[in-house]
Amino acid sequence: MRRGVGWAGRGDLAASLAAIGPLALAYGVAVALTGQHSAIDLPTRALWAACDGQRAIYLAAYAGLGLAYLAWLARSGRRRAVSLSVLAPLVGEAALYALTLVAVAALLASGVGLGGTAVVAALGAGVHEELGFRLLGVGGGAALAIHLGLGRRAAVVAAVVSSSLAFAAAHHLAGEPWELATFSFRVLAGVGFAAVFWQRSLAHAVYAHVLYDLWVGLVAR
Repeated sequence: MRRGVGWAGRGDLAASLAAIGPLALAYGVAVALTGQHSAIDLPTRALWAACDGQRAIYLAAYAGLGLAYLAWLARSGRRRAVSLSVLAPLVGEAALYALTLVAVAALLASGVGLGGTAVVAALGAGVHEELGFRLLGVGGGAALAIHLGLGRRAAVVAAVVSSSLAFAAAHHLAGEPWELATFSFRVLAGVGFAAVFWQRSLAHAVYAHVLYDLWVGLVAR
C-alpha cells in the first residue's frame, strides 16, 4: 500500500478503500440491527432516511452496495487488498499503533474513547472519522493549501494541526462535556492518526482507530 507521496500521503488510496470496505459494510449492517450510528456518519443517515426508516429496504440497499463493492474489487483488480496475506499484517501493524495510543492514554490516566465505546460506534468512528478528518482534513487540506501557494511541508503541518483540533473539537460540539485533558488527548491522538495516515496509509489509520476504540469500549472498561 506504499507509493510516492501524493495528496493522500504515501499509501495507495484505492487499496486502502478496498481494505476498509468490509469494516464499512459491517458497520452499515450493525446500524440497522442496533439503531446506533457514528455522530459524523452523514451517508448512512441519509440512506436510512431515503429508505423511510424501513429496515428491510435499508438492508436490501446495503446488500446492493455490498455487491457493487465486490464488483469493483473484481473489475479494479483490488481483490488482493482484502486477502489474508494483506489484511493480517495491516491489522497487526495497526494494532501496534492502537496499543501505543492505549499506553499514552494510560500514562495520562484518560482512557478516552475517540468516537464511542460500543462496537458499532467503534466501527463507525474508525471509518468515518478517518475519512473525514484524515483523508479530507489532512490530505485534502494539504492539497488545498499547496494549491493556494503554501509550501508542501508547511501545508502538511497546517493540515495536520487544523484537522487534529477539529477532530478533538467535534466530540465536544456533539454534546460531550468540555475537559481540557480530554481535548488535549484527542488532539494528540489526531496528530498520531494523521502521521499513520500520511506515512503508511488510510487503511492503517482506520484499523488503528477502530482497534483503539474497541479496546477502550470492550477491554479497558
